[in-house]
Amino acid sequence: MRNVFVAKNLLMNPDLQKLQPYPFQKLAKLFGEVTPNAALKPISLHIGEPKHATPHFIKEAIISGLDGLANYPTTLGSDALRTAIANWLSQRYDIVAPDAKTQVLPVNGSREALFSFAQAVIDRSKHDPVVICPNPFYQIYEGAAFLAGATPHFFNTLPEDDFAMDFAQLPEAVWQRTQLIYVCSPGNPNGRVMPLTEWQTLFEMSDQYGFIIAADECYSEIYFGEDKPLGALQAAQQLGRGDYKNLVVFSSLSKRSNVPGMRSGFVAGDAKVLERFALYRTYHGCAMNPAIQAATIAAWNDEAHVAENRRLYAEKFDQVIKLLSPVLPVTKPDASFYLWIRTPIADTAFAQQLYRDYNVSVLPGSFLAREAHGVNPGANFIRLALVANLDETREAARRITAFTSKLN
Repeated sequence: MRNVFVAKNLLMNPDLQKLQPYPFQKLAKLFGEVTPNAALKPISLHIGEPKHATPHFIKEAIISGLDGLANYPTTLGSDALRTAIANWLSQRYDIVAPDAKTQVLPVNGSREALFSFAQAVIDRSKHDPVVICPNPFYQIYEGAAFLAGATPHFFNTLPEDDFAMDFAQLPEAVWQRTQLIYVCSPGNPNGRVMPLTEWQTLFEMSDQYGFIIAADECYSEIYFGEDKPLGALQAAQQLGRGDYKNLVVFSSLSKRSNVPGMRSGFVAGDAKVLERFALYRTYHGCAMNPAIQAATIAAWNDEAHVAENRRLYAEKFDQVIKLLSPVLPVTKPDASFYLWIRTPIADTAFAQQLYRDYNVSVLPGSFLAREAHGVNPGANFIRLALVANLDETREAARRITAFTSKLN
């Protein structure tokens, strides 16, 4: 008799059902409804994946560190790695170096750390814990909240407010239940850098309500001119908060050094919070590969390749803005490699028709946001990631200009 196996009552975390498709899954579905113009070479500006060449010295450092594969790495990483990160923070932000042993922790890219951090800090025993996110936002924040058993709440960052964080959008009852807030500066997708006054307000609210601040700074090294973006640790020290109470910063080499495949970053800040996060990570099994640690040290110790990286982005921004400005309301952001542009028609229609007619892919802004306070703040915007080479980026801008001119 043939055996029949029937799966009954499959036990899975019910919070998985709350996760929405990733923006690029939504985009694939949108593009699947049309056929792109085969006469034109496809150009992708929809995903924020760095395309500049990985510096040769980083590759060499990985090769030189391969002997480390014979040993299990520790969750805390090597003393040399944590010291290199602490020294970089001190030099970059002109601050007293964080304690390399207690205030710095290497992670396998900021994405996994941003997600796992919520799992470590949310107290499920409290009634309906809240995680607050900017809107539009990096979708990992929302997923991290759901899987930690919390409810995400959003405050819209709007152009009429210069994309500032309007904390008054959320009622007192929400703040009372807030345990964690994600902020992103320079922002994704608008590229705005938070000023010191905004940090001061956020720190005061953290003191009042007791929530932890997760500061996502993965775009901090892509800026224009001599004015470096203000960092969260820097703001804390300037405001007399040298202990970084309830503040943890997340940073990464992916954009800074063009190594997204290395999955290398760090968290730094409140030693008490990081001690508990390190305990979680010990069980999480996410120690950094020793060869990657060697390459990471080399990367944080070199600034020449970062300056060249900024030069390449600045050149693309200048040329793309010059091409697009006659037909679209486009301005250079404070930092990051994105352009956040209002569209003359619905953002989804703009992206789909541009792909169909000109084979250029951009990301509809509504895919990066949620309906909150009666609006989707990403609607009627598109995000362009200027990650392709100069010629491709310039050609994409010409096509977008031609397409928009027809709309107008």
